Amino acid sequence: MQHFKTVIITLLALFLNSGLAQSQPKKYTDPKYTALRDTMVYAFNNDDSIRFYAALKDFESYLLDHDDLHGYYTQRCNEIIFLMNRQQIFEAYKLARKLIAELQEKHLDREMYMAINMMGHINNYCGNKEAAKSNFREVIERLEKQGYYESMPPIYMNIVNVSLDDDPEEAMELLEKAREIAVKYSPERVFDIDTRKTLTYFANDKHDLFNKGYEAYRQGVKEGKSSVHGRLLEAYHEASIGNTEKAVALARQLGDDGHEAITMIYKKAKQWENAYNSLNDLFLANDSVINVVLNNSMQGLQDDMASYEREREVARARMIGLTLIIVLLFMLVVALFYIVNSRRRHTAQLRSAYEHALESDKMKRAFIRNVSHQIRTPLNIVNGFSQLLADPTMQPSLEERRMHAEMITKNTELITSLVDEILELSENESTTSIDKNDVVQVCSLLHTLQEENREGLSEKIEIKVDCKVDDNFAFRSNAKVLKRVLNILIENAKKYTVAGTITLAAQLDERQLMLSVTDTGIGISETDAERIFESFVKLDDFKEGLGLGLSLCRVLVKHLGGVVSLDTTYRQGARFVITLLVYA
Repeated sequence: MQHFKTVIITLLALFLNSGLAQSQPKKYTDPKYTALRDTMVYAFNNDDSIRFYAALKDFESYLLDHDDLHGYYTQRCNEIIFLMNRQQIFEAYKLARKLIAELQEKHLDREMYMAINMMGHINNYCGNKEAAKSNFREVIERLEKQGYYESMPPIYMNIVNVSLDDDPEEAMELLEKAREIAVKYSPERVFDIDTRKTLTYFANDKHDLFNKGYEAYRQGVKEGKSSVHGRLLEAYHEASIGNTEKAVALARQLGDDGHEAITMIYKKAKQWENAYNSLNDLFLANDSVINVVLNNSMQGLQDDMASYEREREVARARMIGLTLIIVLLFMLVVALFYIVNSRRRHTAQLRSAYEHALESDKMKRAFIRNVSHQIRTPLNIVNGFSQLLADPTMQPSLEERRMHAEMITKNTELITSLVDEILELSENESTTSIDKNDVVQVCSLLHTLQEENREGLSEKIEIKVDCKVDDNFAFRSNAKVLKRVLNILIENAKKYTVAGTITLAAQLDERQLMLSVTDTGIGISETDAERIFESFVKLDDFKEGLGLGLSLCRVLVKHLGGVVSLDTTYRQGARFVITLLVYA
């Protein structure tokens, strides 16, 4: 593909001078720089691989010594271009991927656009147009991000070359964008872009625009300007004025890439047989290039496989030696593991015993602190009123004696309740199972609890039942334990509800029975939803009790085969839900 090679050589010139550069590449006045560069360029243009690689190595070393990373990576790209010109696409692809990985590893984001641009040309060469366009668009994004606007027009031209056949309108829009940027940042590129646009006018049968563009091109040539598309434009001009054979002769000078232009010239002249023959020549040329690319790629793969086999043999010998060492080390590790594990188990047992002792001590101190505080108050009240009744100097009235007796009875019952609560929790925590042979009628149970808890309830509080199961619905459980659990939750609701309602509810979801106690009291925060079920936890230290009720409630519900939890979605107070699996 002679024309493609010409484009690549032109691309090299752009790399060397200014095109895809940083905002301002380093300028050299050193004669050594000029000599190294010219030697490399000469070898490149003459396809002399021996001299090229030697010159490239010397030139790259010079650039690294002068801390010119941009120049150095430009030459790395030139090596990829050299391989593409020789149709060694597989090797070019490997170098491009290696370059991307190196730039990523060194975090050289400013130079990354070079490697991605190379991948775009490789994909385009191999016919992967979508990947090529994606690469070139990423290059534009990176150049724009870095502010390298003067380098963007050639990349737009790359996308135009890929898109022209599939989407002429997109190609024209891209040409306009490239020209707009070139006018502002790199005026020297405008002439070449305008020439490329003129070629597009010919392909789209826009004769007036083509003729106007050609006249502008000729005027530019008189002014000393040049374009890589000039020879093709001259061929199209001859075709536009009817000189078909002369146009074809000019197109043949473009080499293999001229087949496409010749086909278009014959097509415009309506010489269909010649157009057909030229199209066949184009297909043959493309097939030839594809075959060369495939052969080179297959050879590259075979070389890689041979290298892999050699490395695998070396690795195999090394692996045998390493295996023997690993076996010996493994035996040593097993022996050490046994020793260390034995000591670890012993240490873990000691730590567990230590932590258990600390926890027991913590629970003991919490128990003593809570019991001491909660029992001392009613004891003091009993003691005080007993002294009043026993004091002969005191002459209380009958009403006062009755009040004193009621206070003594109430606080005696409170002390008894506290002690019973402790004993009940202790007994149930040590119990593994309970009988569940009672037949419990759910609605009847809730109404019974409603009646029993109305006595002594504040006039500002109403206790209600919301039973959403059949009146005759019953299941097997332990009626005494279930009633005890619900009473604990009701007492808790009464304690923290000043006014409003306490609702006992039941509903059935398949085999799950959900019993709930809902109040309109002060509520419980979501952060305390689990903590309240711990022993001796009270959210209000001024309320009566040891903080064991909810802890006991959870233990009892567990024995019943269910769970109890706080419904954190309810915000008007507190709602505790008991979930049980039921069997009719």
